Amino acid sequence: APIMADTVNNKLIYQPSYYALGHFSRFIKPGAQRILCATTKDELEATAFLNPDGTIVIVLMNWSDRAIDFTLKQDDNAVEVKSPAYSMSTFVIEA
Repeated sequence: APIMADTVNNKLIYQPSYYALGHFSRFIKPGAQRILCATTKDELEATAFLNPDGTIVIVLMNWSDRAIDFTLKQDDNAVEVKSPAYSMSTFVIEA
């Protein structure tokens, strides 16, 4: 459950999945279509979406306990990026 209720102490406990869902819903808009995306490093997972406004959203997860340097490429464009350990990063490419 993304949010759990602690009825003894009368407080809400927000789980990591709550923040992950919020992260996706902030950048990936209704009507977006999933597009091809791949990584060349086993520690990284990525998915990408084409939003109705033409922006491309890439969400990257680093499951390892170390920061990983990588190159984000799209067509003829490339940028060097560092993904912190155990992190989720989102990249938005404007149309």
